[in-house]
Amino acid sequence: MDQYRFTGYRLLPPIVKNLLIINTLMYFFTIYAYSSLNIDLTKMLGLHSFDSQYFNIYQFVTYMFMHGSFSHLFFNMFALWMFGAAIENYWGPKRFLYFYFIVGISAGLFNDLIMWISHKEMIAAYNAFAASPDPKTFLHLVKEYFPEYIKPVSDWIYQWDLHPDNSALAQQAIDFLGKEIYKVINVPMVGASGAIFGLLLAFGMLFPNALIYIYFLFPMKAKYFVLIYGAMELFLGVMNEPGDNVAHFAHLGGMIFGFILIKYWQKKDRNKYFYS
Repeated sequence: MDQYRFTGYRLLPPIVKNLLIINTLMYFFTIYAYSSLNIDLTKMLGLHSFDSQYFNIYQFVTYMFMHGSFSHLFFNMFALWMFGAAIENYWGPKRFLYFYFIVGISAGLFNDLIMWISHKEMIAAYNAFAASPDPKTFLHLVKEYFPEYIKPVSDWIYQWDLHPDNSALAQQAIDFLGKEIYKVINVPMVGASGAIFGLLLAFGMLFPNALIYIYFLFPMKAKYFVLIYGAMELFLGVMNEPGDNVAHFAHLGGMIFGFILIKYWQKKDRNKYFYS
């Protein structure tokens, strides 16, 4: 029967095993470095946006080994084992390793490109406001980019409406938006999720009729599970709800580039077989 069930750690091939170990060690070392050595590895190794002062090219690799919480680490590593073990056994360690890193790096690039475009629009709007500040534009920008602050700044905007020529209130608004934009631009992305979503896509393509048990109870064929998940990530990424700290476009990028890479390999393998 073409079905996938949880089979335990006896299906733990070498690349998956070593990725599990490295990610887990990095998580606990990050905590130790911050608490005991006062070194913020998340800022150093997490993936920053192109326009961040903390951006470095090596972060396209290192961000995949950083995680923001134990639950973040646990669910990523569980998915790595759940999907990665079957895929590595099917492909072999070499191709699996190539896929994991190519897709993870591509997901980071895709997310950074989307973030760069988003930040560029936000900075342009801020610069226009700073050149000619007024309470209506301030309210619009807060609603657009920082809706969680609408209530805290409501009294402030009311006072500014009453005194539109108050330069102190105008400068406070400029400083507030500048500070929040700086924070947004310099928040790093961490986690193996981009690569994991590539593995999810690969699993759906390689084992389309395998059953994935949602919450361990409800079976769904892998091909449908992948399609639903991909649609959800696209929707959530476009919606960009306030307070949503998930890098949906990195997930979507992992799936897109995973699809492209698998199709390329399938075509290459067919040609190799035909001409041999």
